[in-house]
Amino acid sequence: MRKYVGKILSLTTACLLLISTNSCKKYLNKAPLSDISSTEAFKNFKNFQGFTEELYNSLPLISSQDYHNNWNFGEDENWETGETRLMTNAIDQGDYWGWNTRGYSYFKTGGVASTTVRGDKGHLYGLSWYAIRKANVGIANLNLLTDATDEEKNLIAGQLYFFRGWYHFMLMQYWGGLAYVDQALPTDQPLDLPRLNYQQTADKAAADFQKAADLLPVNWDETTIGKQTLGNNNFRINKILALAYLGKDLLFAGSPLMNRESTGNSSYNADYCKKAADAFGQALQLTESTGRYELANFSDYSKLFYTYNQSGKIPGLKEAMFMENTAESGSRWRWNQVNDYRPMTIVGSGIKVYPTANYVDYYGMANGLPIVDPEKADAESGYDPQYPWKNRDPRFYNDIMIDGDKCVTNAGNVGNDQNRQYASLYSGGLYRTANTTKAVLTGYMNSKFTAKLLNDWDGYKENNVFALSFMRLADVYLMYAEAAAQGYNSAQGKSSNYSLTAVDAVNKIRDRAGVGHISPKYLNSTDDFMSELRRERAVELAFEGHRFTDLRRWLLLTQAPYTLKKGIEFDRGMPNADVYASPRNAKVLNFRETIILERHLGEKHYWFPFLQSDVNLYKGFKQNPGW
Repeated sequence: MRKYVGKILSLTTACLLLISTNSCKKYLNKAPLSDISSTEAFKNFKNFQGFTEELYNSLPLISSQDYHNNWNFGEDENWETGETRLMTNAIDQGDYWGWNTRGYSYFKTGGVASTTVRGDKGHLYGLSWYAIRKANVGIANLNLLTDATDEEKNLIAGQLYFFRGWYHFMLMQYWGGLAYVDQALPTDQPLDLPRLNYQQTADKAAADFQKAADLLPVNWDETTIGKQTLGNNNFRINKILALAYLGKDLLFAGSPLMNRESTGNSSYNADYCKKAADAFGQALQLTESTGRYELANFSDYSKLFYTYNQSGKIPGLKEAMFMENTAESGSRWRWNQVNDYRPMTIVGSGIKVYPTANYVDYYGMANGLPIVDPEKADAESGYDPQYPWKNRDPRFYNDIMIDGDKCVTNAGNVGNDQNRQYASLYSGGLYRTANTTKAVLTGYMNSKFTAKLLNDWDGYKENNVFALSFMRLADVYLMYAEAAAQGYNSAQGKSSNYSLTAVDAVNKIRDRAGVGHISPKYLNSTDDFMSELRRERAVELAFEGHRFTDLRRWLLLTQAPYTLKKGIEFDRGMPNADVYASPRNAKVLNFRETIILERHLGEKHYWFPFLQSDVNLYKGFKQNPGW
């Protein structure tokens, strides 16, 4: 950690002296750099906010690193065989050291906060320590903010406390309990901060999130200072966001993996869950009473993730609460993901990635019931393996491309070849056989993050802006449901400060998509309810980077069937023209699932290893077990 402290000190000093990064320019109009003293950055709101801006600029960029990136490390996606540059491949092989060695990984050390280049932004580990140091420098100098109103002082302090907690929390998710750095450590003295267990670290982060919530407004647009940047405050840290992260921090601390790491008990910690439910409840009550955030209409669902031909507009609408770094947002899709979601038959390059069949199974039926066995008919839910895509959850049709879906508008562009114009995903189909290393082995393609007509002819490769949300409102409802159910051991559990029960919160998300409510048969026990809640998280948050952490905190990562990645095999049971006319209602024959890959992971794989150079810094810096 010392190299980060030293680097961070020098970089922070440079920021104090220069205050000239792109993120600061709109706040500061300074004289030549030689005229600026070491206290200049803190004397008034504009200057201090310019200093604080770099904490936003240090946000990791999850979805774009070099020319490709991967961020789903559960059983949700299958990348092309043999592509060793990917972090997903490292996870599949149990090589967690790959977090800092694989080319396409956002976890890395290093990173430059002040740059606008996307390749320097995907460095969670390095930039988090940098930002923690910077937040501590700011907190240590709050007393210098004398030329400011109380509102301005609270805005600065609230952001600093939030970011100190947030960057610790981001690291904790993957490395476990940390040495919680709550002061600007000197670089000329030995490091001796003890490594805390997860819950001890979470308690400290919770205190910072609570301080932030106490200091920050619900809506910057309604503050005096916020009116100066009216319309550009959407992703500023505010009271609701701080409360939501307080809830997430406490829910994670109460989850089985984190509770086991801290206490040896592998069940949920009800006390942490109750506190989490209270924090979420307060956040949701404020959200609903003020309208600061709101669930998007399902007709606008795709706009939560990408925009097309909207002059570079960032997606998310009012549902996105906090987003990844948006550096090079107007071009990174075109030079990063654009070729990865479709086979070589219609997109001529790329590292291919497709949803696994076992993950697609989580998308149940429109009536709200799950698919118990994808190879067997189920009279209760209405699922039939001869019509496997009929009457499914509407999110299935939005997120997943199936056999027969139209992929190219003009047949003449592909030589009037229907096997290329329409998704040819049946056994032996062109999308399954052409260029076998890049073929659609799983039998499904992703359309959540791009138009279905993504190909080399229809123009959808250009003018896309894609960005992931670290947190969006739907996630908060689902986390509230989990915390309330586990805190009060009932699907009817609820916090004292919010009206919805756990099951109500899940059904609210299903209502948005037009999906049936959770069946009463899943409400008789907390375990039964959790099976549907976990499935709901899998569907609503599919491919958004949550699954790996969810499986880990639930202690399911090493358990079957979550170790498997599957594909489907089937034959068409009706004429091609009928398939193309209505793919959702197509009849198939011999529908079956096959295993593409099985992970062999052990207990050590619940946590990433620390760099050995960091572990060797001092005796109290303990390595994670097994590494």
